[in-house]
Amino acid sequence: MPKNILAEMGSQVGLTPARQNKKEAEEWARRQSGPMVNPSFEPDDFLPQSLSPVKDEKKRPGDKGIFLVNMKEKNLQEVEEYEPYDNRVVEHPTTNTETLLHLLKGSLGTGILAMPHAFSKSGYVVGTIGTVVIGVLCTYCIHVLLDSCYVLCKRRKVPSLTYTAAAEAALSEGPDWCKAFAPYAAHVVNAFLLIYQIGTCCVYVVFVSENIHFVLTEHFKLNVTVFEVMLYILLPLVLINWVRDLKYLAPFSAIANAVTIVSFAIILYYIFREAPTLEGKVPAGKIGDFPLFFGTVLFALEAIGVILPLENEMKTPKDFVGKFGVLNGAMISIIILYVGMGLFGYLQYGNKAAGSITLNLPSETETLASVVQCLLAFAIFITHGLACYVAIDILWNEYIGVRMLNSNHRIIWEYLLRTLIVLVTFGIAAAVPELDLFISLFGALCLSALGLAFPAFIQSCTYWYYVSDSERIRMIVKNAIVVLFGTLGLVVGTWTSLEGIIVKFSGHGIVVNATEAPSAFTETSLMP
Repeated sequence: MPKNILAEMGSQVGLTPARQNKKEAEEWARRQSGPMVNPSFEPDDFLPQSLSPVKDEKKRPGDKGIFLVNMKEKNLQEVEEYEPYDNRVVEHPTTNTETLLHLLKGSLGTGILAMPHAFSKSGYVVGTIGTVVIGVLCTYCIHVLLDSCYVLCKRRKVPSLTYTAAAEAALSEGPDWCKAFAPYAAHVVNAFLLIYQIGTCCVYVVFVSENIHFVLTEHFKLNVTVFEVMLYILLPLVLINWVRDLKYLAPFSAIANAVTIVSFAIILYYIFREAPTLEGKVPAGKIGDFPLFFGTVLFALEAIGVILPLENEMKTPKDFVGKFGVLNGAMISIIILYVGMGLFGYLQYGNKAAGSITLNLPSETETLASVVQCLLAFAIFITHGLACYVAIDILWNEYIGVRMLNSNHRIIWEYLLRTLIVLVTFGIAAAVPELDLFISLFGALCLSALGLAFPAFIQSCTYWYYVSDSERIRMIVKNAIVVLFGTLGLVVGTWTSLEGIIVKFSGHGIVVNATEAPSAFTETSLMP
C-alpha cells in the first residue's frame, strides 16, 4: 500500500484548513461560500482545540495533524448522506445465499478436521463451551471490524477499505500517540497476514503429504517416508502456483469443493458407524494443553481474511451484518459444525484423535477410507494454490512488483517469487511435519492478533474523538479486555506450540530450564 494512502483518501473527504482556536474557526467559516445551515453551530463546542481538522497531504511519523471531516454543518450532512454501500461498483456482485455459501465453504478445510484432536486437549465439556465462546468472540470482533470500516468509509467518502487501509486510517484518527504509527499500520497487518498465509500453506503441505503417505503405507504397504511424499508433490505445487490468473483454477476449485462435501459426509459416516461413548473420555483436559486447543479452534473458526472481500463483493452488503444477517447465520452454522465434529470425533477416537481425523480412518482395511484421504488431499492441494495467491499478492503487489514497474525481467522475478514461496512452505513443512502443532502455532500467533486484538484496537482509534467521555471509557475497558485476551492467546499459545515442537524433536519433556515451569504446569487439570 502506498504510504500516502491516507492523503489520497483524505482528499476525497473535503478536509478543512488547520484552525488554532474558535476565533480562527469562525473567521474561516465566514470566508467560505454559502451560509451555514445552522449559524449557531460551533465545531469546537464538540471537539477540543487540539483536535481541529487539518489538511494533511503527507502523513509522517509524529505528525500532529489528523484526518477529520469538514466541520461545517453542511459537510457534516454530506458525510451523513454518503452511503458507501450505494457507491460500490462490483462487476459480478454476489447474492446473500452465494456469500453465505462462500463463507461456509471457506471454513470446511483442515481446521475442522483437527477439531477432534483439539477436543482431546480440552475435554468434551471444556471443548464444547470453549469453542462456542471463541466462536462468539470471533464473530463479535468481525462485527467490530466491519463497523469501523463502514464508519471510516463514510468519513472519507470511499466505497470500501481493505483491512490494511482501515488499520492505517483508524490509527490516523486515534489518540496522539497512535498517529505516529499510522504509516506503519498497513505493514504490520500485512506481516501478520503474510505469516498466516504462509503458515496455512505449510499446514496444507503437511496435510497432503501425511494423508498420501498414510494411504501408501497402510493400504498399499509401500515403504516411503512423509518427506519422500513431500518431494513427490513439490514440483506439482510449484506448477499450480505458477498460475497467475485464478480463473484457470476455478474449475479445479469447484471440483475440490464437491469432493470436500462428499468426503465430510463419509467421515461423519465413520464417526457414527459405531456409537460414540463417554467411556475413557474426560470432561476437561490439562491446563497446559488448553493453549493448543485455543490455537487450533482459532485457526479453524477465524475467517477474518475473507470477511472484508466477501462483504465488498455483495449485491446487498447491508444484509451482511445485523442480528439475522449473513455473517451471524454463517458463524452460527460454522460453530455448530465445529462443535459437532470436535465433540463426536473425540468421543469416537478419544486421545487417539490425530491432527487430522482422516488419519484415524481405517484405510488399511477399507478402500473407502483411502479414497476419502486421497480426495481430501487433492482438495487441499488445490487450495494451496489459492492460499499462496494471497501471500504472493501481498509481497508482489505491495512491495516487490511496485519497484519493478519498468523492469524488462518483471515476469521472471514474479515467477521466482512464486517459486520461492512454495520452497519456503515446503522447507518449513519438511522441517516440522507435525500437523496439529502447526495448526495451533499459526492460529495462536497470527489469528489472535488479526482476529481479536487488531479489530478491537481499530475500533478504539476510530471512535476515540467521536464518543463522549463515559462512552470512551466503556469502549476502552471492553476493547482492552479483548486485546489482552488476544495478546495472552498469542503469547501463551505460540509458546506452548513452539515448546511442543521442541519437545517432539528433542525426545524428552524438558528442553531447557526455562520450560520446567510450563512442563510442570501441564499436569494440572482444568477441573478438579
